[in-house]
Amino acid sequence: MLHEHRVLTTHQIACLAYTSLRSAQRRLRTLHQHAVLDSFRPLTQTGSAPEHYTLGPAGAAVLAAHAGCDLAALGWRPSHTGRIAYSPSLGHDLGVNELLTHLAAHSRTTPETGLPLWLSERSCARRWGDLVRPDAYAHWRDGEHLLPFFLEYDTGSQPLARVEAKLTGYATFTTTAATRPALLIHTRTASRDQALRRRLATPTRELGLNIATSSADFTTTEPWGPWWSPLGPGDTRRTTLTSLATRWPGIGPAAELEPTDADTPLTLPVPPLPPAPEAGA
Repeated sequence: MLHEHRVLTTHQIACLAYTSLRSAQRRLRTLHQHAVLDSFRPLTQTGSAPEHYTLGPAGAAVLAAHAGCDLAALGWRPSHTGRIAYSPSLGHDLGVNELLTHLAAHSRTTPETGLPLWLSERSCARRWGDLVRPDAYAHWRDGEHLLPFFLEYDTGSQPLARVEAKLTGYATFTTTAATRPALLIHTRTASRDQALRRRLATPTRELGLNIATSSADFTTTEPWGPWWSPLGPGDTRRTTLTSLATRWPGIGPAAELEPTDADTPLTLPVPPLPPAPEAGA
């Protein structure tokens, strides 16, 4: 998971893979001591940040051996953690992972729901970078309903015109790939959400895209809830991800996600949860 998504906090890992925060902290400390994981804590103006975990040298070596490649081919360098810790995109990357972690972990309390698939920005770029570069691609499942979606996580740093320009690529993708995943645009604030909706309403209709927007003011820790407002004609009241799947019957997965030349043995399939332990393990 850390190889695919680069950085996860203690709370995110605990939410995905452990029954309690305390057990997660205990196991993560052990893995850190053995250099399987590396970690850092960003400076904050108030309080203290949680521990942020990345792939350590021993963990990278194990994965490289599993994939039959060297560390360079895996994309890991000794400066791996430092590059992530001081990256200007750290806040953005954590925001993407936080949103999708909540969706993935929902299956722990509601088994019929969750994310059977979650691809990172890098995996998306390897597969579809000539057309679109979303921040993630995932499948939300609720019983028999499936919502395949691209995610654009908008922090407000880009001009509205640049966000609008991305829609042409998504329209080209639906034509080229002959499939129609939804596009979810998540913003930091409700005011940014409304500004984007005013800007994108006309091109969304003209391009025939299935787009819904929301913001951190609404989604908090339950992003599957009734916080997503569709763009385009029809009812634009906020609704759930499951309702979006039923509202847009023409949507479909981006692809069958069979391995391609752009993938490595560690990129596909990439479930959002760690493998289930074997019986008796």
